[in-house]
Amino acid sequence: MNYAPDIKPDDELLITVTSSTPEAAAPYNMPVINMFEDQNLYLSTSGKYTTYIVDTKGDITMPILGTIHVAGLTSEQLQDKLTEMIRRDIADAMVRVRILNFNVVVAGEVTRPGRVPVSGNRFSILDAIGAAGDLTPYGERSRVLIIREEDGQRQYAYLDLNSSEALTSPYFYLKQNDYIYVEPNKIRQANAKYNQDNAFKLSVISTVVSACSVVASLIIALAVK
Repeated sequence: MNYAPDIKPDDELLITVTSSTPEAAAPYNMPVINMFEDQNLYLSTSGKYTTYIVDTKGDITMPILGTIHVAGLTSEQLQDKLTEMIRRDIADAMVRVRILNFNVVVAGEVTRPGRVPVSGNRFSILDAIGAAGDLTPYGERSRVLIIREEDGQRQYAYLDLNSSEALTSPYFYLKQNDYIYVEPNKIRQANAKYNQDNAFKLSVISTVVSACSVVASLIIALAVK
């Protein structure tokens, strides 16, 4: 199973090139202050290294190497590609690629719903739920929804975390901006319905009491006259 996310347009990549001879690697890590003239190179900095935004064509432009098509590659595949290219000039060059915008959102019946940043290349639905503090007592473990956008199309799937089949699902390992929703179980749904019914009854009673109060006031007013 390919668990590593593919690089996509608009992804933000941190690319670092190192060597036993720092002066040799330095040109591949051009400081951002020298990059404003080329918008394809500019994005931001992380320490002394530059990050790159993948353009709509799936390309980035690096110092010396020029334009490189990166969309569809995993970070490890891009590392290998860049390492091969740079080692033509620097024999011991080491390249590291990280997708900085790799994060997912976990919502619903979890302890700490919200956005979860991912630092590595391998992140599963179980990792996401763990990062969100696990399910609440009202979470439905057998019906967890994952919403994913692929090539402009929104896709979704339900995973049963009680079943070993979830481990082989293409949705078990997450990708950039996946949305995970843990549905409430029957107890939570029953409680919600009970509270809703009680709120409705209270609203009806309040309306009836108010109406009776108005009618009583009118009767008293007429009687006084």
